[in-house]
Amino acid sequence: MMNRIKRNETIMVVDDEQIVRRLLHQKLANEGYECIEAASADEALAMLQQNPDIALVVSDMKMPGKSGMELLSEIKSRYPDTAVIMATAVTETAIAIECMKQGAYDYLTKPFKLDEVVFSVWRALEKRRLQLENREYRQSLEAKVEIQAEKIRFSFFNSITSLAYALDAKDGYTAGHSQRVSEMAVGIGIEMGLPQTLIEQIRLAGLVHDIGKIGIDGSILHKPGILSQAEREEIERHSAIGEKILAPVVEDTEILAMVRNHHERWDGAGYPDGLAGEGIPLGARVLMLADTFDAMTSERPYRTAKSVSYAMDEILRCSGLQFDLAVADAFFKAHNVIVQAMHIGT
Repeated sequence: MMNRIKRNETIMVVDDEQIVRRLLHQKLANEGYECIEAASADEALAMLQQNPDIALVVSDMKMPGKSGMELLSEIKSRYPDTAVIMATAVTETAIAIECMKQGAYDYLTKPFKLDEVVFSVWRALEKRRLQLENREYRQSLEAKVEIQAEKIRFSFFNSITSLAYALDAKDGYTAGHSQRVSEMAVGIGIEMGLPQTLIEQIRLAGLVHDIGKIGIDGSILHKPGILSQAEREEIERHSAIGEKILAPVVEDTEILAMVRNHHERWDGAGYPDGLAGEGIPLGARVLMLADTFDAMTSERPYRTAKSVSYAMDEILRCSGLQFDLAVADAFFKAHNVIVQAMHIGT
């Protein structure tokens, strides 16, 4: 198990006595280890700074300048993957045991029994190797689990998005609505100069913003006449229902907030939470305007589609009341994107 083979590990011997350093150096080199020497704690730390991958330090306890205990403390703080074995006189074993409490792997007593030195070094390096391998395995496993979890979340989100498309397609009045809202909202976000991450969140939220309507009675959704107060309250539940449907598979709280709050109004008269002004998530403000515009310019069971000019006038009239002025301004500037998005699903 401890044959003399060429090993990858580098060992540093730290002792102010040259004869001791040479003795240990020669023995460990004969065992196949790479060895370097340092005559003081400061010299050892300088070498570690140049080569932080040194696997093991064998250090004397008492040296001029910094003690072995101080060296141990700095190594464990700055180079936690480096193992340390302390060397001490027989009469100082209590101090050596204290070093082990501070993180040293073992201690050796002087005068050295070289075979014991070799065995202690081998055990320390084996323990270090196992610790590094276990950490690498855990990190690899965590990464694989996260990748798999992300794949599952992505798959679920795609399934929900497909379901949202299917719901749109099933209803002739809302065919393509989610895609149009998503495209318009992205156009507004780009015009506002929003970060790419937020624009992508808006795009995804737009695709599933009405998924909660799956939990609303179809007879209410498709009612051709005026809704009663109870029916209106039932429909207004869809944004909160959508959040609940998505929460198990969408970890992004921003997307969930956009879905929940895409019917909030700038003046606080929206639902489900009655948020107002900048208390409404920015993405939800963008989605709300895009959603309202598409609703006005699309056929509904209770009315015919309004013209683009009418819808534009309404958005202008309601800016600062229903809509965020900055979002409305970007909406008008993104006119070409809006017009292109209107043709989706038609």
